[in-house]
Amino acid sequence: MADNARAKRLADLIREVVAQKLQRGIKDPRLGSHVTITDTRVTGDLREATVFYTVYGDDEERNEAAAGLESAKGILRSEVGRAAGVKFTPTLTFVMDALPDTARNIEDLLDKARQSDEKVREASAGKKYAGEADPYRKPGEEDETDDTAE
Repeated sequence: MADNARAKRLADLIREVVAQKLQRGIKDPRLGSHVTITDTRVTGDLREATVFYTVYGDDEERNEAAAGLESAKGILRSEVGRAAGVKFTPTLTFVMDALPDTARNIEDLLDKARQSDEKVREASAGKKYAGEADPYRKPGEEDETDDTAE
């Protein structure tokens, strides 16, 4: 087993090599400038690497980019092996990064919460408290509800 620092260095190298090769070396039109490598993770034994990517565009462009990355996997793996100089070049698995979709979902939920807060704020405008403004007892105040006639 390799240490975590070595796996992290290899993951960083894979991310850089794959991104650079996609930008300059792959002539596949499906892998235009709209594919971005966001993260790379390598297993502890340095045998498998997962490359996370995002695609700027619609679902059709995402599917085309996934097919393009799958077809370029061998070229990219050989480039990684040449740059890394390790005994065994890790196999590459490309996974669509869910971060942009998750961020968009969180933003939608926050917008709904803001709208709900605004409706509550509008409904409570000009209203009064149900009881006193400060319902807590303070030292030195007498309680009017005490039954002293026992």
